Amino acid sequence: MSQGGPLPLALYAGLTGLIEPLAPRLLQGRARRGKEDPARLGERLGRASVARPPGPLAWLHGASVGESLSLLPLVEAFRTRRPDATVLVTSGTRTSAELLARRLPAGAIHHYAPIDGPAAVARFLDHWRPDLAVRVESELWPNLLLETKRRGARMALLSAKLSEDSARSWSRLPRSARALFGAFDLVLAQDATAAARLERLGAKVAGLADLKFGAEALPVDPAALDALRTEIGGRPLILAASTHPGEDELVLGAFAEIAAPEALLVIVPRHPERGPQIAALAEARLGAVSLRSAGQGLNAVSVHVADTLGELGLWFRLARLAVIGGGFVSGVGGHNPLEPARLDCPFVSGGQVENWATAYAELIAVDGCALIEASELGAVMSAALPGDPALAARAGRAWAYAQARDVEARAALGRVVELLP
Repeated sequence: MSQGGPLPLALYAGLTGLIEPLAPRLLQGRARRGKEDPARLGERLGRASVARPPGPLAWLHGASVGESLSLLPLVEAFRTRRPDATVLVTSGTRTSAELLARRLPAGAIHHYAPIDGPAAVARFLDHWRPDLAVRVESELWPNLLLETKRRGARMALLSAKLSEDSARSWSRLPRSARALFGAFDLVLAQDATAAARLERLGAKVAGLADLKFGAEALPVDPAALDALRTEIGGRPLILAASTHPGEDELVLGAFAEIAAPEALLVIVPRHPERGPQIAALAEARLGAVSLRSAGQGLNAVSVHVADTLGELGLWFRLARLAVIGGGFVSGVGGHNPLEPARLDCPFVSGGQVENWATAYAELIAVDGCALIEASELGAVMSAALPGDPALAARAGRAWAYAQARDVEARAALGRVVELLP
């Protein structure tokens, strides 16, 4: 924190410096609960585990799974347009790290984001010396942002959003808000509402761009896809994707109601460690069940729990209907509707999809999907089993919408790449 800065930010820097010595013990406790990678705790303290390559470096940060994966088109843009540059991607969760390990191209580096303590921030920046720092959505840690700016890196905030409550809180600290939001050289807001809120707080919003658009279709292993097609045969497959506690019960209940012994229900939990728990629920409700992490197959079961990472591309390509989780319970905000849309897979979700409100609203406007009540799940599943032409037509409209928006989003990536010296 430079001299003369806003007092609240100076107090924040001082307080985080005082409590930072407790960080190793707190991180070790989180690791024991499975919330941190015990082998990489040093990264959370700013200690790099790999050397910095020579040349310019673009640092991209997404907090968790959705934000991190939304950076992949930008990673590809840097690889194509600036092959001389290193791309460093940071995130804060174990699941995001595991997915990025599968999805990042060769040459890109993943590192856990440092905690926002002054010493950890200094160690991180001393080692990586980024020329450009890009953040997604609304993850704004004051020490990290202001110290990055002080060291001369250019900064961008993409898919920027700010809730009404957060905007109101920041408005009570106008000088601090201007120091943080005004630090970015480029701000592209997620929508017009976010742009207006950010501008009131001192951000220089240069336009709209949502990084949730612009990605390629989920990848797939062709051999694994062929093997599953052979194993499934002609059985109709219903997919429940990225489910959360409370949603598995809803899906299992609806599937039990439709009484279709030839059908197969595949549940892919948002957090794979819940697989055995979901399998137990399914067995109690429907009998025979199998667990993908245990190497169990699909024959002679009505429910298969695919508790693995990075395989949704398989199941969307095989499903006659996808039920997207995160929208039937409160506090989640929904999950990505573009993943099934890009693969021409019919899908529905619950109505609590505030994190994806724009995409769902636009998809509904073109009749590309529907938001339904939990009580409607059984009827939608029944209609999908024989291969409903109306659902197929709806999926085609969703596919066309996703293609058009993805082209628009990719065009905005060049503005970010141009910031790298």
